[in-house]
Amino acid sequence: MAKRKSLSYLQIVADVLIFTGLGLLILIFSPVLKVETTYQIRQITHETVDLSPPNTDFSIVIPKIDAVSPVIANVDPNDPNKYLPALKRGVAQAAGTALPDQVGNVYLFAHSTDAFYDVNRYNAVFYLLGKLSKGDDVFIYYKGKKITYTVDQVKVVTPNDIKYLDKISDKKTLTLQTCYPPGTTFDRLIVIANED
Repeated sequence: MAKRKSLSYLQIVADVLIFTGLGLLILIFSPVLKVETTYQIRQITHETVDLSPPNTDFSIVIPKIDAVSPVIANVDPNDPNKYLPALKRGVAQAAGTALPDQVGNVYLFAHSTDAFYDVNRYNAVFYLLGKLSKGDDVFIYYKGKKITYTVDQVKVVTPNDIKYLDKISDKKTLTLQTCYPPGTTFDRLIVIANED
């Protein structure tokens, strides 16, 4: 009888641990599933969402992936003490790169997320950046004007491939960068777009 009782306690403990583990997995993966599912449903149904910029001083809107964020200008991309606080508030514009009203390369960077399960906890504006393809629109709002860029290239590069911070061509270009795959720092995803 005592043996049977201790087995039932062990079974209860095991069940509690299993259900707790399942609950944690659901909690961890639900933000990612929500973002991915919403994206897939919109692709199938062709549903459009009205995305308004948070301001018209400097912000970004990417309709295909429902990305909307203010842009923090003139952020040092080499100093974590500068860029980490900026990335909590929005997308960062790399110091020394062009601004949208200048000829050159506007270089914007943001988190995909620090870890895949933190997509909603952090400002993971570029979590779905890898879903962009040639021909997609990116809108930059700057000093009250809306500037349209069209995606030309999407590529994965190594973290030390920094040539994209420089002027890419004689056109007005926009480069978007995030860590890739989302939730890692193995590589960088680069999206290059040209002003229309």
